[in-house]
Amino acid sequence: MALRGNLRDFSLTQLLNLVSLAKKTGALTLEEGNGQATAYFREGMLVHLSLDGQASNLRNLLERVGKINEAQSRLLPREARSDKEWGLLLINTGLINRVDIIEAVRRHTLEMACRLFTWTEGSFLFEPNILPPDDKITVPLHLENVILEGSRRVGEWKRLEEELPDLGMALRFTTHPEIRLKRITLSPDEWRVVSSTDPGRSIQEIAQAHSLTDFQIRKIVYGMLSAGLVELVPRAKPKVSVAPPPEEEKIAPAPVRRGIILRLIDRIRRL
Repeated sequence: MALRGNLRDFSLTQLLNLVSLAKKTGALTLEEGNGQATAYFREGMLVHLSLDGQASNLRNLLERVGKINEAQSRLLPREARSDKEWGLLLINTGLINRVDIIEAVRRHTLEMACRLFTWTEGSFLFEPNILPPDDKITVPLHLENVILEGSRRVGEWKRLEEELPDLGMALRFTTHPEIRLKRITLSPDEWRVVSSTDPGRSIQEIAQAHSLTDFQIRKIVYGMLSAGLVELVPRAKPKVSVAPPPEEEKIAPAPVRRGIILRLIDRIRRL
């Protein structure tokens, strides 16, 4: 039988504990506001997760986490492929190995699962014996670890919201940031934020440009602020270029044909 209810009465932590203890296999669909997520379980372990109706594309995921770069990605075929097909292609071309693919998928699944711990209202539906699509790469995660990490993220999320309540603010480099950059190691996402730092772009706009969640962008910006790389400033208004008023058009005299002039000269001579 399906299990249906509301997250106000039965929290995500309780749901995951139930799935884990009963070693359930099936799909758990959560809805909160405009958001929807579907988590798939096999024998009490989380194996796949899609958020807002979209599971991550393996190629895009590996590029985002820095496992393959843009130049390598451009050399790959452009036609659509399943995640398993992409995985085999990347392994056969020697761009990445199986362990790196599994680790990237595991981290991404855990990251999305942790986001769901901030959902405290909305409906849930657990349907038994439903598995993820066959073309997806599944990596089993112990739900005890998911619960521990999700609970920790909730506390961290609240702290980051207090430190950076307004994502409409912008970032500006402090004096000589290149000196500090030489001393620290940045992740691919952190480099993307650094390269997008501009007083004319809000933090929210940077996050949207690089497909970062509010939690991810807050964590990155908080680290950059703590390292003294940037400072918060109000978003600069874009300069509006005003076109100069058009000059008054001078009406040029209509050209006079040479034949008319000659006829006028002849009439004057005959007078």
